[in-house]
Amino acid sequence: MGERTANVQAGDFGETIAMLAKTIHDRRIASLDASYTARLLSEAEDKLLMKVIEEAAELVLAVKEDDHDHIRYEAGDLLYHLLVLFERADISLDELAGELNARMH
Repeated sequence: MGERTANVQAGDFGETIAMLAKTIHDRRIASLDASYTARLLSEAEDKLLMKVIEEAAELVLAVKEDDHDHIRYEAGDLLYHLLVLFERADISLDELAGELNARMH
């Protein structure tokens, strides 16, 4: 687990996710030496898949600990890695929204 984020303020979830997805998309052309995201997008797929599994497990453990700040921190890690996975799989946020919308009817 990394160091927990201090002084977290509420934000607009949709706007934040959209900005993060764009940043991840833009990292496709970044230097592999300078960008962790670029490495996740270009190296062996299993490395990214293992990170998603690791972050999901850490989130589950945080929930079991009933630690609000830890849950938020690990959820952020998992969401980031999921967004990288979506970028790698060429799944847009709009496409994902369509999938979720179709399930609500």
